Amino acid sequence: MRVTSAPLPPFSALHQKFQPGDFVDCYRVASTMPLRQAAETVADFPGWARALVKLRNLAVAPFGLRGDVPDDVDKLGIFPVESETDHEIIAGFNDRHLNFRISVMRDGGDILLATWVHRHNFLGHAYLATIMPFHIAIARDALRRAASSGQMAA
Repeated sequence: MRVTSAPLPPFSALHQKFQPGDFVDCYRVASTMPLRQAAETVADFPGWARALVKLRNLAVAPFGLRGDVPDDVDKLGIFPVESETDHEIIAGFNDRHLNFRISVMRDGGDILLATWVHRHNFLGHAYLATIMPFHIAIARDALRRAASSGQMAA
């Protein structure tokens, strides 16, 4: 159940979004879990991460940044789904400070989780720098949960 850093696979639609200076990371783990189930597991944050999201929403509200999205859209956790294929689900949104997408992918016997961020301004740069340690912990934890749940389901 080892989560490793990985390059973004060539088949990912996130490649179409890249602009100079964008942030992207990608992690992979062995998992037998079906793609949509893995994506839902990844986006089902544990209590500690949900608490951080609530704190984030309170902290950014004075700056006019988005909190939640409407309930009437297809979502993965708190993120609206942008696209879904047999091998990749992309979810996220655009905001005043940055554009953000996560991609959950199936590549053979692995599930991958990638994050793409395009920062618009100083606030976007500051925000990403501030949340980076939490982002890494949440991403790695999400894949560990997808791996262990997938192994139990197999």
